[in-house]
Amino acid sequence: MRMKDLVAVVTGGGSGFGEGICHAYAAEGAKIVVADINDENGERVAAALRDGGAEAVYCRADVSRSGDMKLLVETAVGRFGRLDVMVNNAGTSHANQPMLNISEEQFDRIYDVNVKSIYHSAMHCVPVFRKQGGGVFVNVASTAGIRPRPGLCWYSGSKGAVIALTKAMAIELAPDRIRVNGINPVMGETALLTTFMGKEDTPENREKFIATIPLGRMSRPSDIANAALFLADPASELVTGICVEVDGGRCI
Repeated sequence: MRMKDLVAVVTGGGSGFGEGICHAYAAEGAKIVVADINDENGERVAAALRDGGAEAVYCRADVSRSGDMKLLVETAVGRFGRLDVMVNNAGTSHANQPMLNISEEQFDRIYDVNVKSIYHSAMHCVPVFRKQGGGVFVNVASTAGIRPRPGLCWYSGSKGAVIALTKAMAIELAPDRIRVNGINPVMGETALLTTFMGKEDTPENREKFIATIPLGRMSRPSDIANAALFLADPASELVTGICVEVDGGRCI
């Protein structure tokens, strides 16, 4: 098993990409802390993992808060004795619309969840990783950080920051044997789809976005989970500072 006895925290683990990552890690032997702000979803995923034979626990967390991120790390170490992989997957967006329509409150929330969460993650995970002699961060960014779509200006900027932070963290933490990598998903079949589209989710509206993806479909949780599995696998021990584009060719 590729992640046997490794301990992973997955934020936003109660649905979408995060849920897919939780299941992929558990299937390869990892022990999972499912983090989310939706208790029902988080408990559901953790229960499903346990039903499948994995060790898993749910922990409620707003990743924009330092205290909540600290609790996640403490839960992992307290319950399983260590922390090996931190997946910063939780994210939010404004609806697709003109940039001047976004309020300062919306802007702040996007950057708190998508960017400041990386800061909180580093502050609480790095000391644990250093003490253990290494660890892994997997940051879920977006193709929006490389090739923005109109109407998603501030969201795109937040994901561009995640990409830059991933590379900066990787080079600074390399001497500590802490690897930091990212994933850039193309628009996916998740709860945020209508937010990104800025319109009703219909076959006709989907087709307009799918037409911009060379391989002809949106991303699925399993696509992102497979990339996250590779980046967490000890077999990728020489891989750090990259952002894998799981995008069907959109960023070419």
